[in-house]
Amino acid sequence: MRDAHGRTIDYIRLSVTDRCNLRCTYCMAEDMQFLPRRDLLTFEEIETLCAHLVTRGVRRIRLTGGEPLVRKGIVDLVQRIAALSAHGLEEVTLTTNGTRLPEMANDLAEAGIRRVNISLDTLDRARFAELTRRDEFDRVVAGIDAALAAGIAVRINTVAMKGINEREMVDLLAWSGRRGCDLALIEAMPLGEVSLDRQSTHLPLDPVRRDLERAFTLVPSLHRTGGPARYYDVAETGTRLGLITPLTENFCAGCNRIRIAATGTVYGCLGHDQKVELRDVIRGGGEEALDTALDTLLAGKPLRHDFDIARREPALTRHMSVTGG
Repeated sequence: MRDAHGRTIDYIRLSVTDRCNLRCTYCMAEDMQFLPRRDLLTFEEIETLCAHLVTRGVRRIRLTGGEPLVRKGIVDLVQRIAALSAHGLEEVTLTTNGTRLPEMANDLAEAGIRRVNISLDTLDRARFAELTRRDEFDRVVAGIDAALAAGIAVRINTVAMKGINEREMVDLLAWSGRRGCDLALIEAMPLGEVSLDRQSTHLPLDPVRRDLERAFTLVPSLHRTGGPARYYDVAETGTRLGLITPLTENFCAGCNRIRIAATGTVYGCLGHDQKVELRDVIRGGGEEALDTALDTLLAGKPLRHDFDIARREPALTRHMSVTGG
């Protein structure tokens, strides 16, 4: 698949649910109204869609939410998608908050998961509870350790926020390194109506990187995972630091992905309301209609986002995780 700007689209971020067992202040409201189950793609429809996308050249599929591990039967879905490796899929991965991994890590590894991104924005238990509105810090740490024990590579995802966790970056990089985990720092994107004041908490990552360079030896790395992170090798830990900078250092020129909501809505870019609806196409249109819808999306995929931290965008986060991959 190629868009109108010549970019090859081979990476899909696919939300399997809008539900989550946490309520992160930068991601969703405390009192969420979730979608009825009938509005979501079934696992059979997701499998059909993934199989078709693989025939069109998709090589990486990342399952997200909400929190993907709260959807019943997710391990079976992972196994069915991972089986598409016989047709060209290179990997299926997860972005998760980690709270379900203590019980599920081994099953996910057996199903075909080799890498996960786990969200952790602070090492302070009280601050974690304030940010997520849930006291689940110990569960997340146990989930990280369970994934590592199962042989799954872990990248910690941290949303960098001024006045909230900016003083923890050195500790987070050291903590992740001791566990053998890469760390990705993320500038929060202005998506959805949430309680957090994004303008006052916006933290550019360039000064954060300079601060980290005073404590660690950071060497630019050629490592890539298919997502937007720019990586640095951390000499002291043997792990990597990733920086995801949608606002201060735009990476749209190399965009290789589209995002699919749990309802089957496909977005070419989260910074625009450019989308197509696939659910009804999958349920009754056939492969030709599916190709037509995808081609329409690709033809209109914007060259770049137009995020402005001073204003708020449409509430797209209702159906998908805001942390990247």
